[in-house]
Amino acid sequence: MNRTGKRKVLDLASSKADTNTSAQADAHPTTDPVRWRILSVLLITIFMTLVSVSIVNVALPSIRLGLDASEADLQWVLSGYALTFGVVLVAAGRAGDIMGRGGLFLIGVAIFTLASVAAGMAPNAEWLNAARFVQGVGSGLLNPQGLGMIQHYFRGDARGRAFGYFGTTVGLSVAVGPVLGGLLIQLGGPDIGWRLTFLVNVPFGVLAIALGLWWFPRPLIIRLPRTGSGLRSLDPVGAVLLGLAVLAVLFPFMEGRGGAALWLLLPAGFVLAWLWVRWEQRYVRLGLSPMVDLKIFSTQSYTNGITIMALYFMGVTSVWVLVALYVQEGDGKTALQSASFGIPAALLSAYAAHWAGSRVAYLGRKLVVAGLIIALFGLGLSILVVFLFEAGHLSIWWLMASLSLIGVAQGTVISPNQTLTLANVPLDYAGSSGAIMQTGQRIGTAVGIAVITAAVFATLAVSSWGTAMVVGLGLIAFVVVLALLVALKDLRDRKQQATPDKARPDRKTR
Repeated sequence: MNRTGKRKVLDLASSKADTNTSAQADAHPTTDPVRWRILSVLLITIFMTLVSVSIVNVALPSIRLGLDASEADLQWVLSGYALTFGVVLVAAGRAGDIMGRGGLFLIGVAIFTLASVAAGMAPNAEWLNAARFVQGVGSGLLNPQGLGMIQHYFRGDARGRAFGYFGTTVGLSVAVGPVLGGLLIQLGGPDIGWRLTFLVNVPFGVLAIALGLWWFPRPLIIRLPRTGSGLRSLDPVGAVLLGLAVLAVLFPFMEGRGGAALWLLLPAGFVLAWLWVRWEQRYVRLGLSPMVDLKIFSTQSYTNGITIMALYFMGVTSVWVLVALYVQEGDGKTALQSASFGIPAALLSAYAAHWAGSRVAYLGRKLVVAGLIIALFGLGLSILVVFLFEAGHLSIWWLMASLSLIGVAQGTVISPNQTLTLANVPLDYAGSSGAIMQTGQRIGTAVGIAVITAAVFATLAVSSWGTAMVVGLGLIAFVVVLALLVALKDLRDRKQQATPDKARPDRKTR
């Protein structure tokens, strides 16, 4: 294939199948400059949604004062967004596969932007939480379309670079968010400042919509399935079953103060997930297009990848929660000082994601293995810093250095793992398959934060902040070790699959 041919983006699918007809609206080949413009729109939006998350963490004390919000209200400012985001992810991903990703992406951006305006103008905590629920819907709608569009428009080395830029954007947004939030709150004061942390999303949203309407391939339409096979291709029953299953699993971890009866939702969630699997299998037997192609779970690279991602987020996400608690409540630092502890890590994560993204095609899963080892090294050094700080031999600011290694790990793990996990997924299911991976991240994050912070506070009840911090970091390291074992298994599986291919020259390597 010549150079021009390699740089073209392939079509999603032929127009023969009913379920894919509408997806053809944005499935034609694009030239190299166009696909990078498309990526820039996706990255602007990802930056907006992630900055919004990190800013809210800083704004919570101001929201408490400005709206006279209770602790439960503040909990739902965080949890409400995460809950609706996780519930709609997979259904939104499948809808994009069928109805066209570009149009649904822009609808998601519009919903998120309007909800940001509503949140910034909220007269009370109830209004704010309702707006946060809607923000989660918008984010859940647009995120799987973004992953699906990267899968669609990028191949080979270019896909690795695209996911590398994606990871760079994640790192920069994490670094910028808390600092920007602190500045806006200082600029606007206790009454206006927290409102600016929501309203700052508006220019990003408007810019993303304008550029999307300008640059996304035409025709930029959403074909609504009609009654019959078209509507059934959306699999509404499957969407409801999976959404309820995710809700039942996430809710107890996000609202753990509801008593023991609340945890009965967990087994109910597993039952709903089993019913969803049976329903999807029935859909296939009837010759219909299921919400998720369950065959993808027989692809080892996919199942290993989503397991690594869920375990990684279950562990490492809690690092930043523990650090914020430790340096503020354990050492009396301000919220802005607390945010600065993660800045070097976030910047290094951004650089590492770009570096790893351009090399993932050659180094493969070895990058992820190396990143997890670096994460363990960073956790070990952080434990050492805590020990020495508690003994009076070291400043707590040395945590910035040890956490920087975790930032490098983050950039080396997340973006390459996304590329490798989705590499063999059929394009017809790119949106829903990416959404399954993101749902695993959300569940892993919720479970990890709930369990690890519970262990930390239980330790704090009988010991010091230093001991509690060591317990928390130790639990995180244990979860990262589990992720490393899965990554090593995947590396072994890939070598075993490659060996027979090399031995038989008549077969193409995978």
